[in-house]
Amino acid sequence: MTLMRIFAGLIIAITFANSFQVVATVGPRNRRETAKRENVLGHVADLDIVNDIVSPDGFPRSGVLAGGTFPGPLIQANKGDELRINVINQLYDTSMNTTTSIHWHGILQHHSNWADGAAFVTQCPIPPNASFLYQFSVPDQAGTFWYHSHLSTQSCDGLRGPLVVYDPHDPLDHMYDVDNESTVIVLSDWYHIPSPQRSNPDSTLINGLGRYSGGPMSPLAVVNVEYGKRYRFRVIGASCDPWFNFTIDGHRMTIIEVDGTEVKPVDVDSLAVFAGQRYSVVVNADQPVDNYWIRALSSFQNQTFDGGQNSAILRYRGAPDEDPTTKPRPYVLPFDEGFLQPLFGAGAPGIPEPGKADVNINLVPSLNTTSGQWALNNISFVAPPLPILLQILSRHQHPSQLLPSGSIYELPSNKVIEISIPATDLSPGGASGKAHPLHLHGHAFDVIRVSGSSSYNFVNPVRRDTVSIGTQANNDNVTIRFVTDNPGPWFFHCHVDWHLRA
Repeated sequence: MTLMRIFAGLIIAITFANSFQVVATVGPRNRRETAKRENVLGHVADLDIVNDIVSPDGFPRSGVLAGGTFPGPLIQANKGDELRINVINQLYDTSMNTTTSIHWHGILQHHSNWADGAAFVTQCPIPPNASFLYQFSVPDQAGTFWYHSHLSTQSCDGLRGPLVVYDPHDPLDHMYDVDNESTVIVLSDWYHIPSPQRSNPDSTLINGLGRYSGGPMSPLAVVNVEYGKRYRFRVIGASCDPWFNFTIDGHRMTIIEVDGTEVKPVDVDSLAVFAGQRYSVVVNADQPVDNYWIRALSSFQNQTFDGGQNSAILRYRGAPDEDPTTKPRPYVLPFDEGFLQPLFGAGAPGIPEPGKADVNINLVPSLNTTSGQWALNNISFVAPPLPILLQILSRHQHPSQLLPSGSIYELPSNKVIEISIPATDLSPGGASGKAHPLHLHGHAFDVIRVSGSSSYNFVNPVRRDTVSIGTQANNDNVTIRFVTDNPGPWFFHCHVDWHLRA
């Protein structure tokens, strides 16, 4: 039996200043173009969680599926909408988890911490034959998000899907012509055995389709374009473990959004997409009418594009219905996270010097080689018997009484917080390891020191909610800043699902 490694998860509890409330506002609907896609839900919907047999890469297995598909239905909303998603648990396959919860990744949940969906942090898991109504507003958010199970490794069995909040007054809409259901691109890994059993992924899927080594020539996802039009592709890193190097043969990309934050346009030939991260890129369909490979090379070893693995197809209108024969282009403009700058409101909060925030926290990743557990500051997260939020609201016990010492950081409200995560030789990104993504619920943060850099940027750092901690080989010490302006208990954890089993 393979040993499960658990990465430390921390609870950041911000002092409650207000009672919970949901403010409902409704914005106008506006789509530049429409596309026919059956698997789409609006901002008010039922979401059935079911077991079914799926074979996205040609290998059949039972999965845990939102709406009976992988990935789950695209949920669409407008900036200003109130979302009301009723999650109905119809799971019965006991080879996998039959309870569930849904996290709305990147949604800040102002005044709705209870709807964040982190099992054992803000709610109890939803039992079979029960439902849970997630109700929250997005008054100030627009962009590319996603939803996924936040219970153990259940998302690796298929419970993942895209969520897009459109802005009817997008300040960058002059840069593209098409932004609809057809331009959402979900990158994911896929496993042929149930997730409680640790394994390397068997295939990479793009929009729920792919091929595996030695397997059949299963259909690949096709993204259709028309010559002369500009497309806003919303790329979602919905993986359990690997990150992907995303490219489109013959086409350059212009980044205009990072994790729900508009950025000044940056041209690139490739994207590094870690688990939980999202990008909007504009692609100009200005090449000869043909089929072109879309590539998402996994960070796992011995990956290949042979036989259409790790690939999808960009198909121009009028091109034949066949696999491409194109070759990847050289990376003249490689991806560099340090080049990404917010379009509005740039600048990290607080005094512009390292260690000069109101609260400064240093989290050192490590590995307990005896237990196989990952830790932060030598503390591994243990799921409490009662959700943290309920403990806070009951006022019967302090949450720290039910968790290992060091699992909870209680932070004052409306203060600047700085967190540094140095990569060490025993960390997930150690000398022999790989970079791992950390995600903070309830907040976007400014990355004042990005991986691969030794300098700090307080003037116009990238703002996002999921960041790679880099590697010890690069002497990385990724550092973030944010303001505690959103009261509640919020999870801060590695987004490699195998390293977080809550």
